[in-house]
Amino acid sequence: MAQTTKKGSNFLDKFAEFAAKLGNQVHLRSLRDAFAVLMPLFILAGVAVLINNVVFPWVFEGSTLESAQIWGTVIINGTLNIAGLLIAPMIGYNLSVNKGFMNPIASAAVGIASLVIMMPVNLFVTPVGSEEQILTSGVMTYGNLGTTGMFAGIIIGLAATELFIRLSNIKRLQINLGENVPPQVGKSFSTMIPVILVLSLFGIVALVLHVFFDTDLINLISVAIQEPLRAVNTSLLGTLLIYSTGNFLFTLGIHQSVINGTLLDPLLLTNMNENTLAFANGEEIPNIMTSAFVPTFGMIGGTGSTLCLLIAIFIFSKQKAPKDLGKLALAPGVFNINEPVIFGYPIVFNLPMMIPFVLQPAIGIVIGYLATSWGWMNYTVANIPWTTPPLLSAFLATAGDWRAIVVQLIIIVIGVALYLPFMKISERSAQIAAEKNT
Repeated sequence: MAQTTKKGSNFLDKFAEFAAKLGNQVHLRSLRDAFAVLMPLFILAGVAVLINNVVFPWVFEGSTLESAQIWGTVIINGTLNIAGLLIAPMIGYNLSVNKGFMNPIASAAVGIASLVIMMPVNLFVTPVGSEEQILTSGVMTYGNLGTTGMFAGIIIGLAATELFIRLSNIKRLQINLGENVPPQVGKSFSTMIPVILVLSLFGIVALVLHVFFDTDLINLISVAIQEPLRAVNTSLLGTLLIYSTGNFLFTLGIHQSVINGTLLDPLLLTNMNENTLAFANGEEIPNIMTSAFVPTFGMIGGTGSTLCLLIAIFIFSKQKAPKDLGKLALAPGVFNINEPVIFGYPIVFNLPMMIPFVLQPAIGIVIGYLATSWGWMNYTVANIPWTTPPLLSAFLATAGDWRAIVVQLIIIVIGVALYLPFMKISERSAQIAAEKNT
C-alpha cells in the first residue's frame, strides 16, 4: 500500500511539474499576455452589442435607431472586426519582452506587416445594394482581419517574431552606426536586415501559395488548423476535459490558467467574437461554448464555483473558523475572486474538497449547455468581465435573458448540495486532527 501511495504521489508530482512547465512555456505565456492586453477591447465590443441591440431599441425607433446604432457598429469594427490584425503585433511585442529582446516595438511591426503580407491578393466582395459578388484587388475585409484571421494572426505573429529575434541576434546581420546617433535610429538600422529578410520570406510564401495553389495562408490556417482544433477543444467533451484538468491542477496549487489559458481560452474567445458579430448582424448564433459561457455557468464565485461552498458554510457549518473565513471571502467571492477560499479553507491538497471543486464546474457547464441547446435560454452573445457577479453575469452574457438567471440559480443550488457532504467530511477531519494535537 505504501509503495502504491508513493507511486501515485510521484505521478502527481510529475504531472504537476509538466503542467507548470507547459503553462510557463514562453510562446504560450506570450499568447496569454497578448490576449490579456486585448481583453478590454473585446469587453467593450460586448457592451456595444448589448447597447445597440437591447438598450437602443427601447429608446429609439426607425431612422433614429439606425443612426444611433452606428455607434455600436463602429466600435465593433475597431475591436472584434480587426481582432486578427490586433493579435499579431501584440504577440510579437509580448514574445520579445518575455525573451528579453532589445526591440519589442520592431517585433510588433514585423508581426503586423507579416500578417498583412499573407492576406489574399484578390477577393470576392458584394457591393452595397447588390446580390452579386465581384472580384476585386487591393482590399482587406473584416472577415480576414477579424475572427476568421485570429488564429492566423496568432501563428504568423509567433512565427514571424521568433524568426525575427533569431536573425536579429546574428551579429553579421546587424548594422552598427556607432554611438553618435539617436538610440532609436541605431536600433532601426541594427534590425534593418532581419526585418527585410523576414518580410521577404513571408512574401515568397504568399507568392507560392497564390501562384501554385490559388490560396493564401489566412484561408489555409483557418481551414486546416483553426476550425478542426476549435471543433475539438470547444466541444462539450473537450471543454470539460481541459477545464476539469485545469481545476484539478489548482487543487495542487498550480493556477488553472496554465492549462485553460493556453488550450481553451483563445478558442473560446474566437467563438465569443463570432457570437457577438452574429448577434449584432441579426444572424443565427453559432456557438454554445464561449469565453462568457464557461465562467458564467462553470465559475460561479471563482474557479471551482466556490460561491456554492460559501453558501453551504453559512447555512450548514457549525464551526467558527469556516464561518469567519466565509465572512472574509464573501465580498471577493461575489466578484469571482476566491483565493481566500482556495488557500484559506483550504481546498488545495484537501482531498475531500478537491472532488466537488473539480466536479461542480463540469456539472454547471453541462447544465448550461443542455439548457442552451434545448432552447431554454439564449446563447451567450456578450463578452463580460470575469469579475461580473453571478446572476448579473447570466443576464448580461445572454443579452438580458431572465431564463439564464434561473439556470444559474439551479446550478448554485446543485452546487451547494454537492459541496455540503464534502464540507462536512473536511470539517470533521480538521476537528479530529485538532483533537489529536491537543
